Amino acid sequence: MSDASRREVLSWDQVDRLVQQIVHQLRREVQLMVIVTRGGLVPGGMLAEAMGVKDIVTAAVQFPLMEPKQRLLAWPVFLQFPPDELLVGRQILVVDDVWGSGRTITAVRERIIGAGGDPELCVLHFNPYRTLFGKAVPDYYGARTDAHVIYPWEPRPGLHFALNEPEATS
Repeated sequence: MSDASRREVLSWDQVDRLVQQIVHQLRREVQLMVIVTRGGLVPGGMLAEAMGVKDIVTAAVQFPLMEPKQRLLAWPVFLQFPPDELLVGRQILVVDDVWGSGRTITAVRERIIGAGGDPELCVLHFNPYRTLFGKAVPDYYGARTDAHVIYPWEPRPGLHFALNEPEATS
């Protein structure tokens, strides 16, 4: 079972190996890559580079914050999504960093299907213990885990970027 306190800190070399594993799993041509922001930006860019994919778009999805018991019932809000005409009839690879609950990437898949696209789902890490979708799994993933994964591009505790704070004067 999942141990929520267990953390797995990855290096860039480990991420690169996961990307290469995924590239070798692919079963079909990718005509368009949809990268889920923000988590999928780095792995999606790495995959696109490794595969030579040039048609890349992003999807931004949020689930409204509600009371904890209602949160899982929230409908997705698409803050950014490619127009249907870019999706219809195309073989699409949807990329995110991790499949935890699976809600975000599944919402993106369903919207692509509704637009007439043919999506496959890809993540670096799949957590089968947190998924809300039973036996559903991503089409491609680099590794299974029950840990909270910390990627090398994520800020470390104590690292703070104060973009909107006034500069200290002496």
